[in-house]
Amino acid sequence: MSDVTEIWSYLSRGPLLWLALTLAAFVVGSAIFEKAGRRAWVNPVLISVVLVAVALKLTGTSYATYFEGAQFVHFMLGPVTVALATPLWENRSAIRAALLPMLAATVAGLLTAMGSAVMIGRWTGLDAQTILSLMPKSATAPVAIGISESIGGSPTLTAVMVILTGIIGAILAPPLLALLRIRDARAQGFAVGLTAHGIGTAQMLLTDARAGAFAGIGLGVGAVATALAAPLLARWLF
Repeated sequence: MSDVTEIWSYLSRGPLLWLALTLAAFVVGSAIFEKAGRRAWVNPVLISVVLVAVALKLTGTSYATYFEGAQFVHFMLGPVTVALATPLWENRSAIRAALLPMLAATVAGLLTAMGSAVMIGRWTGLDAQTILSLMPKSATAPVAIGISESIGGSPTLTAVMVILTGIIGAILAPPLLALLRIRDARAQGFAVGLTAHGIGTAQMLLTDARAGAFAGIGLGVGAVATALAAPLLARWLF
């Protein structure tokens, strides 16, 4: 037993262990997602988050230790975000054809995402820093964290809210769109990408290639629009 403890103590100090755990958790989550018939509520990201959290709790591992390995995944968020320019370029003709509706959807989505965060925060008596941390929650993580830092929010809280927003959006958006009888893949994808960023975009890519492409467009447009609007709204409100 002491040998096992010593081996675990040695392995737990190595960052590759936690990187492997993160990847393994996502593989398990994806397998469960496929087994469940790709149902939206069986979200692989949510499953992997729960698995990693349980593993850290059972082993008594701190988040700082875990992040030494997980930071490799975190680093890839930047390149992946830049790579979203690919669907923008590949679907440029479709974007030009739907430019005005997308601009209208961007304004509506931006006002809803940031406005709801501010109103709910004020109604529930949250302090200014917390409200500022919630404002960019619908932008993709690297952009949202940068916005939060620049306007005086808490990047850590923003990161948590970004993940929750993405998971909730990926789970609820498909049945909600079906209930509202929105069947156009472009409208579905753009709406989900705009409000549920990367996690929602991944969900749309699994559903329909065209919806996934427009989700990527919504994600990119939403990130740029939030980066421009959030500092102005923060300065006006606080």
